[in-house]
Amino acid sequence: MNYSLSSIQASMEKVRAKFGDIIKIDDEQAIRKVDDLFDSPDSFQEKLEKHIIVELGNKTYFSPQEVISYNTKPQPHFNKNFGLLLDDLFSNQKKAYTNFLFSESAKQSERLYSIFEDLPKTEENKGVELKFHTIHTALHQGFIHEDLKLICYTDHQIFNRYHRFRLKKNYSKSEAITLKELYSLKPGDFVTHIDHGVGRFAGLETIDVNGKPQEAIRLVYRDNDILYISIHSLHRIARYTSKDGASPSLNKLGSTSWSTLKQKTKKKVKDIAKDLIELYAKRRAQKGFAFTKDSYLQTELEVSFMYEDTPDQSKSTNDVKRDMEKDFPMDRLICGDVGFGKTEIAIRAAFKAICDGKQVAVLVPTTILALQHYRTFSERLKEFPCTVDYLNRFKSTMQQTNTLKRLAEGKIDIIIGTHRILSKDIKFKDLGLMIIDEEQKFGVAAKEKLKSIRVNVDTLTLTATPIPRTLQFSLMGARDLSIINTPPPNRHPVTTEVHVFNEHLIKEAINQKFRGGQVFFVHNRVQDIHDIENLDS
Repeated sequence: MNYSLSSIQASMEKVRAKFGDIIKIDDEQAIRKVDDLFDSPDSFQEKLEKHIIVELGNKTYFSPQEVISYNTKPQPHFNKNFGLLLDDLFSNQKKAYTNFLFSESAKQSERLYSIFEDLPKTEENKGVELKFHTIHTALHQGFIHEDLKLICYTDHQIFNRYHRFRLKKNYSKSEAITLKELYSLKPGDFVTHIDHGVGRFAGLETIDVNGKPQEAIRLVYRDNDILYISIHSLHRIARYTSKDGASPSLNKLGSTSWSTLKQKTKKKVKDIAKDLIELYAKRRAQKGFAFTKDSYLQTELEVSFMYEDTPDQSKSTNDVKRDMEKDFPMDRLICGDVGFGKTEIAIRAAFKAICDGKQVAVLVPTTILALQHYRTFSERLKEFPCTVDYLNRFKSTMQQTNTLKRLAEGKIDIIIGTHRILSKDIKFKDLGLMIIDEEQKFGVAAKEKLKSIRVNVDTLTLTATPIPRTLQFSLMGARDLSIINTPPPNRHPVTTEVHVFNEHLIKEAINQKFRGGQVFFVHNRVQDIHDIENLDS
């Protein structure tokens, strides 16, 4: 309120300083005073007091005639202790309170129902029906209202994780790509029309349509034939692309050459589809292990993830679990950028295999990545009954021998390592899942070894940059593909700048400590790397 009154006064002073006390509109009419343009703070307050005023918060501007207070207190924290939550719900029920559980999806509500059903009840609560209402909407935080006798719990506080950010809905990807291509087209660029074939883009032009002006795209075909495309039909054109960048020949409007070419292409696609059907039939003929449906432990692991799953991450998780539950070997590729949640999907798949008594092998290209995955898997699974170990060159011979012995006896559930896992002395008691991280970094010999290992074993491949052959197999359908395009909430894009070597610029960039994180400095010469390290800071 104080801000509003002071802003009125400030606006009056700005106008008076610029125009003076008198403002002329034209030669015949004039406003004699600046005050006539504005309500003064006093008059504004007088007009405001004639209406009903509602002020929120502890600090008020006007003298209140009535104070409305809410007898509420925050939701208690359970720190993922579902037994404590269950006892609290029963206690509220006995005191005639109404329990409400707010969750953002029906799936989350099903998880809560499943957890409550599997939890053991105390002697006092045995035989008592638990009553609560689920509401599928987001709530910032839970609360207890003493006067209304209702208690509202939120799923993100129960599971002790961050509140989900609501992402704004933008244009669909197809629309965004079409608009981007249109803005990037230049006169003379080749364009393909789905009905008329290849022509040249000649810019935008306003034409008359039934007496009304309308903007259209002008395309030039062979013999200078002109075709106008309405802006409402942008989905029917696309920029022409070719494998080697060669210039195509223009099609003739009204000829059958384009339709003939489309028919031949459709026939080739049908032939490829026939080959794929045969390939799928051979894969389906192989018998694999069909994993069971999600258990209570699997549900508890997934809800313990402190971040909200992105839509693509949730879909990829469901794809992997659905493949594992089928009776033929899974061969799925998860493609997503760094930090988009591929490792979390692998952890959930590994735990699903462990719940059915199977072992899991995680193959990584570098020793550092093996140690990093070992720490990640161990941290996520520390509260669950499974054993994680790793193999790399930093372990002594005695330690490696002990690890191999425990692996062969089935005492290790998840083994993480580099090419060492592919050695002949590696013996598994019951391998059920092979996870390959960054497959493009393994050579031909390693991949041939992998083929012999995973004949009847489910395989999950994680990569940010798949090799062309792997990507082609996935796009053809020979391998199942899941793509994670959705970045985590508040994920900042990477900013790239190219400069000549400048000590001052490097120091400034490092001292800024971008996003409160770490700085990774890459230098291309070992000879003077210490000189770079010792630059005056």
